[in-house]
Amino acid sequence: MIILVGIYSNSLRMLKKLAACSSQLVVCNKTLVAFSLQLAAVLFLFSCKTVKKVEAIQEAITKKDTAQVVVIKETPVVDSAAIVADIMGKVIQNKIDFQTFNAKIKVDYEGAENKDNYTVYLSMRKDSVIIIRVKGSFLGISAEGLQVKINKDSVTLVRKVGEKYIMNRSINYLQEVTEIPFDFATVQDLLIGNPIFMSKNLVSYKNSNTQLLVVMVGELFKHLINLDKNDNRVLYSKLDDIDVQRNRTCDITFGGYQPLGDYMFATNRKISMAEKAKLDIYLDFKEFTLNDPLKYNFELPKNYKRK
Repeated sequence: MIILVGIYSNSLRMLKKLAACSSQLVVCNKTLVAFSLQLAAVLFLFSCKTVKKVEAIQEAITKKDTAQVVVIKETPVVDSAAIVADIMGKVIQNKIDFQTFNAKIKVDYEGAENKDNYTVYLSMRKDSVIIIRVKGSFLGISAEGLQVKINKDSVTLVRKVGEKYIMNRSINYLQEVTEIPFDFATVQDLLIGNPIFMSKNLVSYKNSNTQLLVVMVGELFKHLINLDKNDNRVLYSKLDDIDVQRNRTCDITFGGYQPLGDYMFATNRKISMAEKAKLDIYLDFKEFTLNDPLKYNFELPKNYKRK
């Protein structure tokens, strides 16, 4: 969720230059949108009938530019449908189901050339709408700079700094700005903390005393997921692009679990993405509620031009 690509770097780099030249705000149009969408960013990316238990999974860490890649030694598969069903059941059991979700998130960003931080306000209604409001330092002033509303078939963006405008696009815009096959459901899962890009094609697993390590291969990503055996919480998720030419990887670490209704919610997450350069994003959920009325609304200014 991810997860996922390094689209934040350009957008945040542009924001750091706003104080020097307000005309540069036009340039960061698309990348600032990408920051909010992937947080939503990202600002990040489920049984086959055969699986063989692997007593040792070889982890050869290879440096791809600045990204780490886990090399999995795959073995011949055997008919083990019951094992597959049990493993996937553990993941599905902890998947957070909800009607509404509200959160206030501190976002720290660190790229190759700079770093920054933002406060993101989030409201979601399941399978219906995602509202994101981004507050940070723009032109040296703390202010709300961006609003995004995502529906199942459309994306609406309000830019409130520099060149102010309203932009309407189809849901395909998510894929255009992130270069990841994001749809509404995937973004929704990424934000609530559910694992994304799960596949039923399990190729190997390792069962230790405290953790369960599972490797699955989908159409786009090879996915390594690490579960805590005590309560089946997701501890770690790693996505490697099937296309080795893309050299695209994403690591997501989940921590700081706290109760959220009947579920355990990861309040701290680190997302490390790399393709040509590495980008680290830290999410710290300061406030979060489940199944309350939507807290943050989406406003359309009357005097903004439309794109």
